[in-house]
Order: sequence, then structure tokens, then C-alpha cells
Amino acid sequence: MDDDEAERLWRRVGVPSSRIQRLGMADNYWSMGIPGPCGPSAELHYDRGPSFGREGGPAVDGERYQELWNLVFMQNLRGEGSGKDGYPILGELPARNIDTGLGLDRLAAVLQDVDTVCETDLLSPTLRLVQEMAGRAYPGRDGSDDSTSFRVVADHSRSIAFLIADGVMPARDGRGYVLRRLMRRAIRHARRLGIDLALPDLTSSVVAGLGGTWPGLTEHAELIRQVVTAEEEGFDRTLRQGSRLLDAAISRATSTISGRTAFELHDTYGFPIDLTVDAARSAGLTVDEAAFAELLDDQRRQAHQAGRDRKGDAVARQEVYRRVTAEHGLTEFVGYSSTTAETTVLALLGPHGEMRSAHPGDEVDLVLSRSPFYAESGGQVGDTGELHTGTGRAQVLDTRLGLDGLHVHTARILDGELHPGDAAEAAVDTSRRDATARSHSATHVLHAMLRRVLGEHATQRGSRVEPGRLRFDFTHISSVDTAPLQTLINDYLLDDPEVRVWEATRTEAERAGATALFGEKYNDTVRVVDIGDASRELCGGTHVGHGSQAGPVHIVGESSIGTGLRRIEALTGSDALRHYDHQRHLLDELAALLNVHSDQAPDRLRQRLETLAETQRQLETLHQAELNAHSQHLASQAEPLAGGWLVAQTVPGLTSTDLRTIATGILDPRGVVVLGTEADGKAILVAAAGAETGIRARDLLTRAAREVGGGAGGKGPIANAGGRRPENLPKAIRTAATEARTLLGPR
Repeated sequence: MDDDEAERLWRRVGVPSSRIQRLGMADNYWSMGIPGPCGPSAELHYDRGPSFGREGGPAVDGERYQELWNLVFMQNLRGEGSGKDGYPILGELPARNIDTGLGLDRLAAVLQDVDTVCETDLLSPTLRLVQEMAGRAYPGRDGSDDSTSFRVVADHSRSIAFLIADGVMPARDGRGYVLRRLMRRAIRHARRLGIDLALPDLTSSVVAGLGGTWPGLTEHAELIRQVVTAEEEGFDRTLRQGSRLLDAAISRATSTISGRTAFELHDTYGFPIDLTVDAARSAGLTVDEAAFAELLDDQRRQAHQAGRDRKGDAVARQEVYRRVTAEHGLTEFVGYSSTTAETTVLALLGPHGEMRSAHPGDEVDLVLSRSPFYAESGGQVGDTGELHTGTGRAQVLDTRLGLDGLHVHTARILDGELHPGDAAEAAVDTSRRDATARSHSATHVLHAMLRRVLGEHATQRGSRVEPGRLRFDFTHISSVDTAPLQTLINDYLLDDPEVRVWEATRTEAERAGATALFGEKYNDTVRVVDIGDASRELCGGTHVGHGSQAGPVHIVGESSIGTGLRRIEALTGSDALRHYDHQRHLLDELAALLNVHSDQAPDRLRQRLETLAETQRQLETLHQAELNAHSQHLASQAEPLAGGWLVAQTVPGLTSTDLRTIATGILDPRGVVVLGTEADGKAILVAAAGAETGIRARDLLTRAAREVGGGAGGKGPIANAGGRRPENLPKAIRTAATEARTLLGPR
């Protein structure tokens, strides 16, 4: 497709030449900004009239002539590259398509005859609330900073509410990072309008206005409010911390804040560059934004290069997988009905993706025609086991998906040789598979019981299902009491609910109430797993036949892994029983040490700890009295001098902390104290100087520290020193005393 062909087609459907404007492929060419499909674009624009700008079409004024619809003719493929042209065009796509998109917001603004999308009925209630919270009216489309801030706060509040309702949580990377950036930008613009804690009420306004059309907003209303509240309060703490660091940088700068400082504020503390620039401008300073941008580009470039390096061998492997698939088709997975299979070795891949034979000790990737091994997906780990051929034997260490539907088995050759084309017998490690199935069924029941206890918002956001243990991530804002949850799970499993697996179209399954997990990909025909009447989920994993086979479940941890995200970790089956046995053994051992029965051990231990704490308090009181006595005794031996008085003594058997306590107890504004002791084969010195002496305590110990083979440290009225020559401690005390007499003057 080029401009000539596009114009002919538009004219054929009745668009006059006067309404067609050529921009050329260089200016109107769409790509994703990364390697992938791309192509020229045709766009439909709406003329909003002279009040919005100049005549002449979108090439002259993109504000007046606003794009409503585009059609991208996906005909080319871009590859890796850099430089002015970014990603070079590698050639044409084998199958072309037209990617078309209509801007609903912009169309609504045109049909409702308003200036901006924020004034449409989709967003106007939220915009009105922004005005109420700011205490002033929206100035309209006047190009001012305030005008922009009103629109950003309203628009971003809607985006934030929808993202959280769709299961996205604030995070440091991926889609969670996009959400966090949106939230922080909305917060910053709200602060410019004088609004604190803006997002809870604004996102609630979005839910109230649009929840009837998008029920997911209403369903997750409380979660949305909890997440935005926590994130806004957290960002407020970040801003306060960043502001202190920025204030320190401003106080040190003469004219410019360095790009390095701005980058550290941004990268380490999340402090936005625009706030740094604003604060610097208010202080009459500038920020080296060019250096900041260069550092940011360097960081992105390094991350991109690291990603490319990791992808090198993976790309070679993907090419082999595609060739194998083209020649032999996808893997026939038989693992739901059998844990063994007669199969053929289709490919053997070495560490760099090269095709090869394999010998004892080699670790290779195997592709089989038929496989009983479950490939890691849906949170469940891949199967392990063994593979036997007529010429060799291999241990299968892991199974994963090379391509969707193509199983790849990581294997170590135990003996003999393996070659592409070998007939083989594959066998799954059934004890490991069974333990994994118990964990997977337990995960489904855990999910169901969480939603029953916490509400429908507590949905899965990630999982790891392994033999004997599970990890489950879910949406919830506060900690969860796991004791009653664990009881609920185990009681349900003990009732021995039937586990039933059936297939349906995705539409049929969802109509039947099956839960589809966020972020998972499903085919048109899906596999549904029912566990009694509590759980119905779309799932491709392996499961037990009845609920009682999954238990017991023992929860070993519950924690936060991000704003609005919690994690539960648990043991299942025999691993849970072994954990119980270990805990029981520890309790019995503790009871034996306390000389009581096991059920009495906690109370007896509590009594012992209370007694110990009281004894420690008494000892501390006695020790403090002893130190006070030391202070009084040493004070009575003070040497009078012209500028004050001096105490310089060795006090055996004390710690550095004790010496500081004694010195502080003796000291008054005109005094100097130098004390020393030996502990753990080292010399310890402490010096203190009163405010009226004009002496820095550290100066008293500089030469004395050298006598014991160390150095002095400390600021203000108290300093300390130490060294590994305790035999010189008396000499060090005399040296410090001489220094003090010199500074204070003779009597």
C-alpha cells in the first residue's frame, strides 16, 4: 500500500480529493517501537473548526484536525537495529492484515460537541469532582499548566481504576510499573492543584459513573480504593524523603544540579525529574537535564543489551522448534491418561541450540513425538522421569514449552547414546507427579476459600505448584489470619469432594461460572476442573481424583509482595506431615528441657522468659549503680587545672559503652575525661570534653591511639579509640593526659 493506491481507494468510496491529504510513508508509518509487524497508515481526522487552530489539514494543525480512526496496513517486518532509523525493515510479511482502531473518547467529544475528552459524559463527573477538591473551576482548553493538570488527574483516575479492576497491581516492572507511573503522575498533578490524597475519591467517582456499564469496577471497588490509598500514601513518603535529599543537593549547588544527582534521585528514590526541575527553578538553579537523559538512556541501553544477550541462544532454539513443528507437528501430550508412552526422539539440541547426538554426561534438550511429561505452565512445574532407547538412557530433569503445544525436555544422558530418530520409552516420575497434583488441587481449594473469607476481589495473581509445596499470590490489601483459613481448607478436603475434569468452549465454561485466571492464555476449547461445589477453574494442570488425596495443607507463610498483593506459601501431603512431625519433635524436646508435659511447655517457657527478663532488669540496675559509683570515685580524684579539671584513669573489666557512660556521668562544662580499658585482647579508649573547655575530644586521642596501634574517631564532645596493643594502654592514657594538660594549661 502506498499513497497513490490509498488515495484511489478513498476516492472510490466517495471521499473528495479536497478532503484527502498525503503525508507520505516517512511521516505516516506505524510500528510498535520494537521489532515486529509494521506498515503505512491511513487516518480519518475531524475538523473541529477555526477556534481550534489553522486551516490546512492535520499536516498543518493536529489540534484542530483530530484523529478519530486509523487503519494500519500491516505489510512489513522490522528487525533489531539502532541509529536514526531505529529498527530496519527486513521485508514483507507472509500474511498481511489491516489493524484498525477507533478512538471512542475522541468520537464522544465530537458527538457531544465538547472541547476535550474529559468533558464527555464518560469523564465529566470525575472532572467536576476534581474542581470541587481543588476549590476552583476548570479553566478550559487554554494551554495553561492548570488546564493540563485538571485533565491529567481526571483521565488518569479512570485508567487507574480500570487497570486495578483488571488485576494489575503497582510494581517495579511490567504492566504494574505502567500503573505506578500513571498513579504518580496523577498524584503530582493533583498536588499542583492543591489536592492531597486525591485518588481514593476520584477512582470512586469513576466506579460510580461507569460501574453500571463495566461491572468489574463495582466488583473490585473496595480493592481499588485500598490500593490507591496505600500507593498514594507510599508515594507521599517517597516525595518527603526525596525532598530532603533534593534540599541538600540544592544547598550544595551554586548554579546547576548535576545530572548524576537528578538521576540518583530518580533511580534510587523514585523522585520524578520534573519535580527536581521545578524545585531547582524555585531556588534559582538549573538541572543538567541533558546529562540526566544520557544516564537514563545508558541505563535503558544496558538493560536492552542484557536482554538481547539472553535472547541469543533462545532465538536459535526457537528456529529449531519451528522447523521441528513444521516437519512433525506439535507434541501429542498423553500425560492426563498415562504416565508412560512409546515415542520418537525428533530433535536433540545442545547448549547453543545446535542439533546433535548425545553422549554420557551431556545435558541436552529433547523434543519427542508423544510425551507423558507435563510441561511447566499455569504455575505447575514440569514433570521429570526417564527416557530409554535401544542405545541409551537419559534422566529427564525438566519439561517446558518450547512453542505453544511443543514440549521440550531437558535431559542428562546417563549411559549409551541418543540420536534423533531413536524410538524411545518415556516414563514420568509418578511419586513426584502425584505430589505435584496434590499441591495443584490444594491451590484451587485455597483460592476458593480465600474468596469465601475475604471476598471476590481475592483472585489469583500468580502461583507456583511444586511437589509437596505451593506458593499463591492474590489481590488483597492487608495481612490475612491464616489459622482459620488453614482449618477451612483442611475441613473441606477431609469431606473428600470429588475432583471432576471436563472440557467445553471458553464461553460455555465462563457461563457455567468457571474462573479464568488473569494473564493466562486459553484456547477456544478449555479444560475445566471442579473440586466439589467450592471451586471451578479453567486449568490445564494435573490433579488428584478426590479432595482427601490433596491434604493435609499446612500454611507456613503469609506476606506482602507489593501494594495490594499478598503471598501464601504452604506445604501439602507428606511434606506437610513431615513438617508437623518436625514441629512435634521440637515441642517434645523443649518440654523435656523444661521438665514438663508438651501441652504445658508454652506456659512454662513464658514464665521462664518473664523471670529472665526481670533478672536482667535487676542486673542492669545493679550495673548502673556500679557505674555511678565508678563515676563518683573518679570524679573525687579529678586533677585541677587552669582551664578546668582532668580525670585520666585505666578502669579494668569494662566495655566501651561502660566507659562512655562513666565519662558522661563525670563530665561537666569545664572538665576533660580520658578513660581506658582492655577487652578481648584489645585496648579501648574514651575521651570526653566539656563545652567550656573548647577542646575536641577526638584531638585528645589522636596520638594516644597510635600508642595502642589504632586510630581515633568520633565527633563533638565524646570520642573513642582502639588498638591491638593493650600492653601500651597506660602509656596511651599518659599521652592523652599530657595533651589535655597542654590544652587546659597548668594550675
